Amino acid sequence: MQAGPERHLFEYSVVRFLPRVEREEFINIGLVMMCKRRRWIRARISIDESRLKAFCPDADIDALRGQLDAFCRVADGCPGAIGELDPHERFRWLTAVRSACLATSRPHPGLTPDLDATFDRLFGELVL
Repeated sequence: MQAGPERHLFEYSVVRFLPRVEREEFINIGLVMMCKRRRWIRARISIDESRLKAFCPDADIDALRGQLDAFCRVADGCPGAIGELDPHERFRWLTAVRSACLATSRPHPGLTPDLDATFDRLFGELVL
């Protein structure tokens, strides 16, 4: 019997903007995904400014972009304590439950033969 392509166990979380945390209303604005065995992590953000302003007219988009830039730098392994952790540890730090205007969904698992293609598909389905 011939084996199929190698499949990789991964986890992903949707990055969300919550302008008023107490209301628990949010807009999906990004995705972070990790594969521990491959030591692979990827994050991408997409802000639709007109949608965000319709949802929260007083949103400070520049401040949000600054927070999201820091989020992506940690995922990319920027210099510094958190950025130098292994990819799965950075993923856990990024997806930890917190009460802030920038949050993530709980992590979801999956199996895939192609991490990049799966990331792009999930990003298109959940964020765009």
